Amino acid sequence: MRLCSIASGSSGNCIYIGEKNTHVLVDVGISAKRVEAGLKEILVRPDEISAIFITHEHSDHVQGLWAFGKKYDIPVYATEHTLDAYLSAKKQPELFLKKLVTVSYDKEIVLKDLIVHPFRISHDAACPVCYTFTGQGGKIGMATDLGCFDGYTEQALADCGLLYLESNHDENMLLVGGYPYALKQRILGSRGHLSNEAAAELAERLLHGKLKYIVLGHLSRENNYPELAYETMRQKILSAWKYPSPQPEISVANREKPSAMLYLS
Repeated sequence: MRLCSIASGSSGNCIYIGEKNTHVLVDVGISAKRVEAGLKEILVRPDEISAIFITHEHSDHVQGLWAFGKKYDIPVYATEHTLDAYLSAKKQPELFLKKLVTVSYDKEIVLKDLIVHPFRISHDAACPVCYTFTGQGGKIGMATDLGCFDGYTEQALADCGLLYLESNHDENMLLVGGYPYALKQRILGSRGHLSNEAAAELAERLLHGKLKYIVLGHLSRENNYPELAYETMRQKILSAWKYPSPQPEISVANREKPSAMLYLS
């Protein structure tokens, strides 16, 4: 199992996840050209991608989907309401319909040697989900674009060897920054985004002795710093780690280019 964040942030998101015989993308929120360049950098051909999994219909997660999906004829998986919301903005949705596959909460999808589990999240979109991916190399879990989490979220993400978690903003930076009041309230609300502190709390609840990596993603350009997100998580893990194995490696996904490939075995 392996993961590479091709792009991450409020300006666009795209994640590559691979197993021995299966290659998938989560979201295509950047241009098709940037996706192609990112895949080339990690030595994966676009025609090797088996599926694209969409979390929700906001533009920073789907803006490149139309061009990339049409060019390479790749099946697109998302919830029914997410697909409806996405297609309603397209002038000729019938051109894309044959490639769409509906997913439902907690109903697993098997793609060759990869098992994909969609789970519900709390976000202001039509019907958003995140996913876990399980293969012979272990389990990868992602949780981004959620304003809160609960026991259900923790159960879905349990026993992951790699966690890709949203660490969107520092609350103090957001509160004193220049965003309009309504936007601040949206981000801070239960259907908004996880702060650095909330991401660290979620990670603490998910710790186990075989957790190898924590990747922080979807950072706000205006209301966060990579160093601040990293240090908030580092301090939490440092104080909470109770296992004889090494602590998980923490990294921050790059906004503009592919981050380092991470491997589970």
